Amino acid sequence: MSELPANRVLRGDCVAALESLPAECADLCFADPPYNLQLGGELHRPDNSRVDGVDAAWDRFSDFASYDAFTRGWLGAVRRVLKPTGSLWVIGSYHNIYRVGAALQDMGFWLINDIVWRKANPMPNFKGTRFTNAHETLLWCARDPEARYTFNYEALKAANDDLQMRSDWFLPICAGGERLKDSSGKKLHPTQKPEALLMRIMAAATKPGDLVVDPFLGSGTSAAVAKRLGRRWIGIERDEAYADAAEKRIAAVEPIADPALLMPAAKREQPRIPFGWLVERGLIEPGEILTDERKRHTAKVRADGTVVAADTTGSIHRVGAAVQGAPACNGWAFWHVRREGRLMPIDALRQKLRAELF
Repeated sequence: MSELPANRVLRGDCVAALESLPAECADLCFADPPYNLQLGGELHRPDNSRVDGVDAAWDRFSDFASYDAFTRGWLGAVRRVLKPTGSLWVIGSYHNIYRVGAALQDMGFWLINDIVWRKANPMPNFKGTRFTNAHETLLWCARDPEARYTFNYEALKAANDDLQMRSDWFLPICAGGERLKDSSGKKLHPTQKPEALLMRIMAAATKPGDLVVDPFLGSGTSAAVAKRLGRRWIGIERDEAYADAAEKRIAAVEPIADPALLMPAAKREQPRIPFGWLVERGLIEPGEILTDERKRHTAKVRADGTVVAADTTGSIHRVGAAVQGAPACNGWAFWHVRREGRLMPIDALRQKLRAELF
């Protein structure tokens, strides 16, 4: 079994480097492969200044067939190193993401989500011949359909003001002091990704101590973020200038010192409060009418803690589902009672009783 070169930049071809790693070692792979932009000539702004686009040799392929073969090669190598419980994130633009997505599915990966990174400050379309290209697409995949991958749902929801994190992310592109420059003051890498993007990916799909593998390390964003967040990392880069800059950047990163600050927030386990307890303690009276927030449905509370609506009697959840014709219902959120002239969810009374008892 190969020794794991954790927290190192491996220089050379990504497939060869991946093949040198132990099988099933990676908890997360983040891939920012060449986009195969197929640019035809230089692009200029209205003032005739040249746009510094992606024109490096590593982004040029002779045709779609050669790009597809390249894609299948590195995806196969990633699949070998990915743990059964790990996940793969691939980012791309409309030039390549659909070809990558088809290859992923053909090779047995399971697509969990596609995420739209909506750029807060995209480059304008100077020619005025098409819409401003203001987003990129991330594909989040598991190795297999049955994989039990990491998803820190509660942590993301808490960080998003207790709202579910959506699949459209509004983040700025990499600019200012975060953008690496070469000796002449020009941007070092044309597609450097912002750390905020990688922070969210790792917050979503990794835990402290997990191993993050990046087969196209570039300027080192994924490794820098992994180090800061207490994750192990391996970066692969064949361009010596990029690898040098990445190593320098990563060395300057200070990891978060307190391990407690790295653990993802988990759903707090709270003592169970049956609805019948609210009736027993007089917080809701037998005979009281429950209604939904829009006052479309009603149910009457029985002395034994069940509720009745029309010909259905049972728990607040069962009756709530029945009146809506739904397969399930969270009765605590659905049913409301009137208190002090306004409707309030019965869950507020449950929380009050929980605070008194525990």
